[in-house]
Amino acid sequence: MLTSRVVMSTHGAEDCPLQCKQSEDDFAPSKLGTKDYWDDAYKRELQTFKDIGDVGEIWFGEESMGRVIRWMETQNVPENAAILDIGTGNGMFLVELAKHGFSNLTGIDYSKAAVELTVNILEEEGLKHVKIQVEDFLNPSTALKGFDVCIDKGTFDAISLSPEDRKEAKKLYVNSLKTVMQPGGFFIITSCNWTKEQLLQIFRPGFELVRELPTPRFQFGGVTGNSVTALVFKRID
Repeated sequence: MLTSRVVMSTHGAEDCPLQCKQSEDDFAPSKLGTKDYWDDAYKRELQTFKDIGDVGEIWFGEESMGRVIRWMETQNVPENAAILDIGTGNGMFLVELAKHGFSNLTGIDYSKAAVELTVNILEEEGLKHVKIQVEDFLNPSTALKGFDVCIDKGTFDAISLSPEDRKEAKKLYVNSLKTVMQPGGFFIITSCNWTKEQLLQIFRPGFELVRELPTPRFQFGGVTGNSVTALVFKRID
């Protein structure tokens, strides 16, 4: 029996602390933005899976996957639509998508250990049709293209915490997204670091907002807000 653990944000809590912000448009660097951190993390997760069958952490919780899949179903996204999970981690989003009938699934991660973990989990689930490969999304292979839906759940957040050139990394991310997506395709992002307004600025031009998905709300000091932002964009040029 597969088990999992829930992590609600890159800071270990659903209400992603506002103190993590360094300025209006960037963040203080963190080890969470390094490949070494994720390689080490997924090596441990892989060994844990082999030992006790624990698939590891589910970022933002299971509801974060459910809200995306419900939107896709209400929009009648075809089951054979080409779907890319960017920074797939342990691949549990791919598993959920497959369980809901989506059949043309690809997951990528720049961590070889994460990909190995995902392969093991997919085999355990009997999902042989799901494609999984090692890819650096900031420098994708030419074969990575033609996707109707791209999903990001925490990967852009991690890139934004890179100790290296975060501004350039964000530009590379947006350029890669334009390259791998079909015109008119959907990009669905879940973030605990960026607000709706910031994400709109980052992904324009090239993408237009289609929908803001409902996420948990908090109230503090008389102010109500969202601890997580989930947006659907459409590729427009």
